[in-house]
Order: sequence, then C-alpha cells, then structure tokens
Amino acid sequence: MLVLLAMQLSCKSNKSEATLPVKTGGIDSTDKFPRVTDEQLLDLVQTQTFKYFYDFGHPVSGLARERNTSGDVVTTGGSGFGIMALLAAVDRGFISHADGLARLQKMVAFLKNKAVTFHGAFPHWLNGATGAVQPFSTQDNSADLVETSFLMEGLLTARQYFNANTTDETNLRNDINALWGAVEWDWFRQNGQNALYWHWSPDNGWAINQKIQGWNEGLIAYVLGASSPTHRIPKAVYDQGWAANGGMRNGSVFYNVKLPLGPTLGGPLFFSHYSFLGINPIGLSDAYANYEEQNVAHSQINNRYCIANPKHYLGYSADCWGLTAGDIEGGYTASSPTNDVGVIAPTAAISSLPYTPNESMRALRFFYYKLGNKLWGTYGFYDAFNLTTGWVSNSYLAIDQGPIVVMIENYRSQLIWKLFMSCPEINAGMKNMGFTSPSYCH
Repeated sequence: MLVLLAMQLSCKSNKSEATLPVKTGGIDSTDKFPRVTDEQLLDLVQTQTFKYFYDFGHPVSGLARERNTSGDVVTTGGSGFGIMALLAAVDRGFISHADGLARLQKMVAFLKNKAVTFHGAFPHWLNGATGAVQPFSTQDNSADLVETSFLMEGLLTARQYFNANTTDETNLRNDINALWGAVEWDWFRQNGQNALYWHWSPDNGWAINQKIQGWNEGLIAYVLGASSPTHRIPKAVYDQGWAANGGMRNGSVFYNVKLPLGPTLGGPLFFSHYSFLGINPIGLSDAYANYEEQNVAHSQINNRYCIANPKHYLGYSADCWGLTAGDIEGGYTASSPTNDVGVIAPTAAISSLPYTPNESMRALRFFYYKLGNKLWGTYGFYDAFNLTTGWVSNSYLAIDQGPIVVMIENYRSQLIWKLFMSCPEINAGMKNMGFTSPSYCH
C-alpha cells in the first residue's frame, strides 16, 4: 500500500535539470500534492527514498551506486547508509523480511568474495560488478577508513537486526563479523601515532597524510577502532588524535545558541548525521561535550542562519533551510553558513528531524507540498535546489538519500540507534573511551 501511494503521488524523474516554480517577488505557494497526515508523509518519504537503494541498487553487488548517473561505480560509505535504510524498510513492511535478508546476503557476499580491501579497509568507490577499486582521485586509490567506517556502521547494525537462529541469518552474522574483524584500525595509526589517518595506498603509502581529526563526520572511525575485537586502538588515540586534547571545542554563541564543538557556525549538517546514524547522541557525553546538545545546537544554528539570511537569497526562511554537502549548479560543495552559495539540500533539514523536529518537519512539508512538482521524483527529493536562480538538480546521491530514511526512522522509533548501540563491542569501546550514555544495554 505504501509503495503504491508513493508511486501515485510521485512525479516522473526529470531527464534534465528543471526550473523551480518561482514567481516574480516570491514563491508559488499553492500545494502541488494533496495534503496527508504527517505520519503518512513520513511513510511516503521513507518509502520513496528507499527506492534509491533497493530499486536502483547495483544489479550484481546490490551495493549503492554513488549517484544516479554512476553506472557501475558503487560507494562503500553510501552502501552502509543504504543497509541501515534497508533495516528501516523491513521493519516498516516496505519490503519483506525475506527480501531484505536476500539483498543483504547479496551485498555481504560481494564484499566478502569480490571487493578488494587494504588491511581490511575498503576504498571509497568500487566497481559494483567486479569489486575492483574505482579511484576517487589519483592518490586516493585504495583504503578509505572513514568510508569503511560508514560501511561497518551499517553492517554491525544489520548483524543486530538479523538475529534469528537460522542457518541463513547465522551465516550472515558470521560473514559480517569476518569483515568487521579484518579491518586493521591500528594500522591506520600510521606507524603507531596517536591518531587515525584517513587513507593508505600500496602505491602511494601515506602520501595524502590526512588525519581524521574532530570536529567533523569522522567520530565513527574512532568509536569502531576502540571497539574492534581484533585491532583495537587505545584511548590516547581518541584523545590526542580526534579530540586534539580538547582542541575541537568551540563554546561560542551563534544566533543565541551555544555550540560545544566544531567550526564557526557549526559547519555542514552532515557532521551531525553520518556518525550519528548509528551512534545515539541522546544523553551521550564524554570529557569534551554532551553530544545531544552538540547536534541540537548545530541544527538550530543552521536553521537560524537560514532564517536570518544574511546573503539575501530568495526563499531562505523557517520553511526553507538546510545547508550541507551536495550538488550545486555546475559542481558540488559542502554548503554551510560559512560557505553559502544559495543552495538548499533537502537532506540537511530532514535528516535533522531527531534534533529539530518542529523546524525539520516544517521544511519537509514545504519541500513536498510547495516545491514537490519539481523537487520530488522517482527516488524522493532531488539532491538540491536554488530558489534565487530557479535551479533544481536532477541528481540523487547515496550519501544524501541514506540519512533521510535512517534519521526519519531514528526520529520515529530510534530503531537504528537501538540496534547499533546494542552491539556489545560498541558498548565496551565507547565506555573505554570515556563515553557515558543511557543507551548502553548494560
């Protein structure tokens, strides 16, 4: 029924970039689709967006294509997000338990038997048919620890969900554990330093030399490294490498909101999404911050910046807000209040639903009802738009689609948070790093 509703209310995917319904001096405020309840709307958005991973998943590997024009190029991190989206879809009955299990078996078998790894870590991109590396750049042609972390975040969550004492589910869990145990987190300390490094290549070694250092989306790499059953990192790596012994703190006030961590005005909103698809920030704290306060503050500042609209872009308002990484006219950028080019990405506000529920739901309604005739397509909301110029992308990106499904689910039921935080290794690892949380099982 939900899939049928999605098909009935969706527009056909545009073949080229479209022009948004902008009228001189304002925005066409007529509803483009019939009004439904907020719960029905959330069902619809989750169902339609999930199609990106299920209907458009790579036919050989089942993994998530990087974007809707990527062909055989699949994304490891985006596939981790898609796995978590799949769990929400199974739990809500969008697809059957059997179909969800079969798709996950297909993905895990490909990762185990075909996909190339480097010290257990996957590259940013793979060829979805062969498992070979698809280089992200000239030097970034091998291991990407952050993308691997997003993939493991999804796989561990799935391991907790498919917990039946059957041959299929037992074998699936064993395969996931093998992939998880193979990642050599300690190798990525680059010769024993108290930090994790993002990339390594057999051709280029540590040439990129990019430390994973907060505050950004990379927290999950340290959580997993501290939780590894085979290649664990000590607390000093977290304190000195990620937190810079407190150097990631901010503490300034922006738009009457105090920001505990990170760059001026918070940075792009994906900082509060990617690691926290699985990590439950509610009540989570350590020596450096309360992470619920951090993510709420980050989202509020982003919202209030768009309402203040210091650059006077058309449409920025309490209805239309959300700056994060995504497509822009002629390219791609990590939009934020300090890098604002007039482009709003629906994933930004929608994926902040657990932090700013009223503000995010207001934006979701606007995107669907007021802009939906141009912004809503085969796989949900297109990636981004600019009301000032009338531009709307014709693109979908896995790393933007996944958080929409997952964070709507965390807002509604906390399902993905509950699953990931139920991993005994994660409980132990986070406690060892100094985190406290009411989410821990024991």
